[in-house]
Amino acid sequence: MHITLLEPYCTGSHAAWAREYAQHSRFEVELLTLPGRNWKWRMHGGALELASRFLASGRRPDLLLATDMLDLTTFLALTRSATAGCRCALYFHENQLTYPWSPGDSDPAEKRDLHYAFINYASALAADAVLFNSDYHRDSFLQALPPFLKAFPDCRDLSSVDAIARKSSVLHLGLDLAGLDALRPMQREDGVAPLILWNHRWEYDKDPDAFFAALFTLAEEGVPFRVAVVGESFGRSPGIFQEARRRLGERVVHWGYAESFADYAGWLWKADILPVTSRQEFFGASVVQALYCDCTPLLPRRLSYPEHVPAEAVPLCLYDEGESLVDRLRGLLLGAEEKTVLREHVMRYDWSILAPAYDLFFEKLARGGE
Repeated sequence: MHITLLEPYCTGSHAAWAREYAQHSRFEVELLTLPGRNWKWRMHGGALELASRFLASGRRPDLLLATDMLDLTTFLALTRSATAGCRCALYFHENQLTYPWSPGDSDPAEKRDLHYAFINYASALAADAVLFNSDYHRDSFLQALPPFLKAFPDCRDLSSVDAIARKSSVLHLGLDLAGLDALRPMQREDGVAPLILWNHRWEYDKDPDAFFAALFTLAEEGVPFRVAVVGESFGRSPGIFQEARRRLGERVVHWGYAESFADYAGWLWKADILPVTSRQEFFGASVVQALYCDCTPLLPRRLSYPEHVPAEAVPLCLYDEGESLVDRLRGLLLGAEEKTVLREHVMRYDWSILAPAYDLFFEKLARGGE
């Protein structure tokens, strides 16, 4: 079977997901992509460019697999001579309906933000199957659709939400977790303070203010710890990062984007504790990678995080909204709270398990089933 994977924003986790599925699938998965930049223009104009390339290539796939950054309705309209009988799946890495907008973005104030969510909505209507990377993502998107549609003056068709729900499923994000094993250091450091890890994007939605506020308090108390801050910074990062580097001083053992995956994996294996404060997370690839590398998590009981923790580990690994992150983190650092290894639990996201599940789903879809 031949699958054409359409990704107009091919960078980061989007690129890794597309490339790795193509590598692990038993089918022929051909990537048709655009560079991952100018995300708003990609959602508007990416479909035009990819449609032109698709028609010029003469491709006649058995299945189209598009991501949420594609205006699928435009792509299908422009390629109908070649895709009229081809089934199509739409995979949501994120969505523009429930994704929080940056405080510095002028579009919400100018009422220009709704169109990106509408592209996601219309694309979901056009697809034969709608896929999400977590249960939380699917449920939050479907719950947000009715109030979103009610904001429009007429022709709102609320029954379309049920139509989308009926063809919605969850296929968790596949990750090359097994590949991390070869990058594990031969020995761990002994006799040093516990290492706290930040391995997320340096952006406002990850709530770095809350993360570093907890570290500032513990540093003032004299609690022993070190910190490694990795993850990618896109343009201007929140000012708290500069302040944190100055205030944490010698406790910082690494600061900045890991230039190679081997370097990144090294910090995952060296880290002891992963405190997370994010306000947005549809799946959490960086969290799952750290868990696989035996890093003890301290995760908020919200978003997609509870899906990564088995029931018996919930009291140890999740904290509630009103609970003190400082107290929980202090307990882990001083040994008052038990550390938890979830490696076996998150192994279910490895491609060795998920690629066959993807293949089976897409094979049934291409043949007309669901």
